Amino acid sequence: MALTRGIAMLSCAALLALPASAPAAPSTGNAGQIAWIRQSAGTFVAAELAGNGAGACGRLTAAQRATEHGRTCAERWDAKLTKLLREPGERAGLRKDAHAIGTAAVLVHGNIASIDLPTPFLGGDESRLVWTESCWMVTG
Repeated sequence: MALTRGIAMLSCAALLALPASAPAAPSTGNAGQIAWIRQSAGTFVAAELAGNGAGACGRLTAAQRATEHGRTCAERWDAKLTKLLREPGERAGLRKDAHAIGTAAVLVHGNIASIDLPTPFLGGDESRLVWTESCWMVTG
């Protein structure tokens, strides 16, 4: 088992023990799904704030975790986060996301979900997650 896949599986398994919190914003999906999506988003943003590439990779889909040009996902994300966290306003934006996760609207449609955060994941239009590997994972 690859290290990043092992990290993803461990982090997914750990989420099963989380209590479901009541959503404060209008959301779709059941309480367990909403709580799990919020936890996955929180784990991803916390890893970004900590500059923890392996932690961020633990929330990415398998395709996103693949080794590219001889660099592991963790190596790529460590470099990306080092650069990102030096940019003016980026750390503040991530903190704003982290604060918003607990009350952000979560929309679940089958195995695709989104969470309405001030700054979307991965620079896209929205913060999207997909149900894969028995866990909610960030998708591009």
